[in-house]
Amino acid sequence: MKVFSGKVVAKNNPKTAVVLVGSFLAHPVYKKRMRVAKKYQVNDSEAVSKVGDSVKFVTKAPISKTKKWHIVEIIKPKKLKRAK
Repeated sequence: MKVFSGKVVAKNNPKTAVVLVGSFLAHPVYKKRMRVAKKYQVNDSEAVSKVGDSVKFVTKAPISKTKKWHIVEIIKPKKLKRAK
């Protein structure tokens, strides 16, 4: 079972969240580290996540063509700004 953590960047459907996972990769020739990112369609059946939350998700049985991930927990909720 693979476990990833990332940030929710979109919440278009009630039960689906788009999570951005960033990592570093060494350039094959120059060996400089590059930042790469990938977006995952993640199942959020309880609809608990919001845009900006940091979440942890794991593999599950495929739900649709693009969704085979499920949110396990919210690591860090989005900070709310205080009204002035």
